[in-house]
Amino acid sequence: MASQQSYPSNVQLPRKLQRPQYLEVPTQNIAAIDPELSHVPVDYVRRGLKNQANQMFAGISAIQLPSTMHRSQLHHTQTLTIPIRPSGPSSSYPTHILALSRSSTSSDSHLTLVATHALILASNCASLPRLPPSPPSYGATASLTLPVLPLTIPAPAAFPPLHTFLYTHSAPQLLSALLPAIPASFLSTLTSSQALRATLSSGPALHTLSAHLMSSAPGMGALTSVAQNIAAVWRNAVALGVHDPELWHCLDLAWEVILGAMNLGAGAR
Repeated sequence: MASQQSYPSNVQLPRKLQRPQYLEVPTQNIAAIDPELSHVPVDYVRRGLKNQANQMFAGISAIQLPSTMHRSQLHHTQTLTIPIRPSGPSSSYPTHILALSRSSTSSDSHLTLVATHALILASNCASLPRLPPSPPSYGATASLTLPVLPLTIPAPAAFPPLHTFLYTHSAPQLLSALLPAIPASFLSTLTSSQALRATLSSGPALHTLSAHLMSSAPGMGALTSVAQNIAAVWRNAVALGVHDPELWHCLDLAWEVILGAMNLGAGAR
């Protein structure tokens, strides 16, 4: 159990974000989506998908998906037919709609809808079951009919940064989502995992980033909200079984910086 550290506003935060036990991504889940990938190393699959991220984002942007769905609809909605906006010929349309909730018995009346690509989830999320098949979208011009996949995660509202990372594997993009006002000059230095680890092991670098975040935040409440969002992304990553080292370096760095900023803010009061 991680030790707890006290901060103002009666907020209890763990000192470290514990990593889950490592699990291999089930290769049979990837092969069920694309049999041609059955003997391709998972890392190679991820690299190939990363190179297609822009086309997949274009496909997601092309569909006119409502942001939520009433929970009562889920019981009789196995698919959704979604209108398509005009898009370029290289767009790669999503294959599934995630219907996100905190639990199957949650009191939330609405589920968060997220368009996604099955291969992205299957190649990155070790704890997901095999995804149901999706009809081919080749030649679609006016609409797509996609399977709806109910998915329980700890924090649906914090899913977008993690979901984006599964496509791009971009540390600068993820850190900019986790830490508002992080200097662009610092993000431009993050050209490798080694650069991330070097920052994590540098007390002066962490202090500089924490001081910048503390000075740019409108108050301790804003810093607390940042910390809670980072923790929510962490809980989602644990629940889905995402074991990407770059992700965990980013979460560790963001956590060190926000805790440092909160300590500085508390000392300045």
